[in-house]
Amino acid sequence: MPQTSGSDTEGDLPAEPNGNPTGRDLVRAALAAARAKADTRGTEPGRRKIELGGQNPRRRRWSGPGPDARDPQPLGRLVNRLVSERGWQERVTSSRVFGEWARLVGEDVAEHAQPVALKDGELSVRASSTAWATQLRLLQGQLIAKIAAGVGHGVVKRMRIHGPTAPSWRKGARHVPGRGPRDTYG
Repeated sequence: MPQTSGSDTEGDLPAEPNGNPTGRDLVRAALAAARAKADTRGTEPGRRKIELGGQNPRRRRWSGPGPDARDPQPLGRLVNRLVSERGWQERVTSSRVFGEWARLVGEDVAEHAQPVALKDGELSVRASSTAWATQLRLLQGQLIAKIAAGVGHGVVKRMRIHGPTAPSWRKGARHVPGRGPRDTYG
């Protein structure tokens, strides 16, 4: 293979003493082939011809001066969109009753009463004493109005108020009639 100086074509590669082309020569040949291919296309090597009519607008690489779906969004807006897309509005609203209980009913009531369950618009509340259970039953209409103002109308339609309960000595599915553990004490 004859060697010519200054030649960048594949056929005229300078060779090592053993006759094989060097890595630098292979790179020059690849670059020359890319330039020749770009000349046939009519563009510079490394640049693609962009057709604006057939361009996919979602594949643009810039956002532009106006708002775009790819722009950063506030976390609250993203969470609200996720909640509405998944149909979690009812769960989130009912969870707000539990999470904001002290703010909704007031600190003094929240000290002595805790929400237990919310199902089908009925809120079960456990009071710390029978006196507080009676007081909450008297304030039930006002408490429902406060909850509706804070969370939304129709979330809590009625309240079921329970007093404190004593621990149950019954364990398991089967029971023996009698006084329970107290009958062995004397």
